[in-house]
Amino acid sequence: MMSTASNHPPRDRLIFALDVGGGLEEALCWVDRLWDHVGLFKVGKESFVRFGTEIVRQIHGRGGKIFLDLKFHDIPNTAARAAEAACGLGVAMFNIHALGGMRMMTETVGAVRRLAERSAKKPPVVLAVTILTSLNDDDLKLLGFNRGTRETALHLARLAQDAGVSGVVASAEDAAAIRKACGGEFLIVTPGIRAAGEVASDDQKRIVTPAEAVSSGADYLVVGRPIRQAADPSGAADAIAEEIARGVALRDGR
Repeated sequence: MMSTASNHPPRDRLIFALDVGGGLEEALCWVDRLWDHVGLFKVGKESFVRFGTEIVRQIHGRGGKIFLDLKFHDIPNTAARAAEAACGLGVAMFNIHALGGMRMMTETVGAVRRLAERSAKKPPVVLAVTILTSLNDDDLKLLGFNRGTRETALHLARLAQDAGVSGVVASAEDAAAIRKACGGEFLIVTPGIRAAGEVASDDQKRIVTPAEAVSSGADYLVVGRPIRQAADPSGAADAIAEEIARGVALRDGR
């Protein structure tokens, strides 16, 4: 069974990571350049700490949708109140960390649902982060985990689904197992994406190409450097959207 996100055009499934080193105007230049080439803009810790809620307001003013990537991980009450604040910003998607525990996830999802009911507005998609793509099995051993990245990510995804979370942020290496365990309606957002043939020399350890990620079960792809560092960023985004379409076709068996 395919995820409902599979019905979206390939471009809508592409999330551009908007964490850039310059000022607010530089970030907004990327929004102006890519708004009709990607589906969402990811505002992470770097951008949010630099620019605060102003960057959210400016992106919305330009017609863009936002994935607020702050990975809320705190006591349940604090995480739930932060989630309500995210709803108030009007973001389309935000995330919490599955390692915050079942109660934190459950209370956060409940707070979002109740706020949406009171305001009669569509709630944002709530995602749970499983295992960061910068971590591998050896890293988890150092942290005291007995399971490897794949088994841990699958376990956390099941917990998140039981807590009512809409989906997870997970490596493409873990996507197939999560899709099989959690079903077609459970969303999978995958970072650590690199263009075909690109060799990464950065902090991502578990990386794949767009087509590989989608054919493995991913619904949305988070891409930053392969677009930002391209000679033609808009063209690079369009090429990734084409790869997404190929990945969907492979997954559908077409």
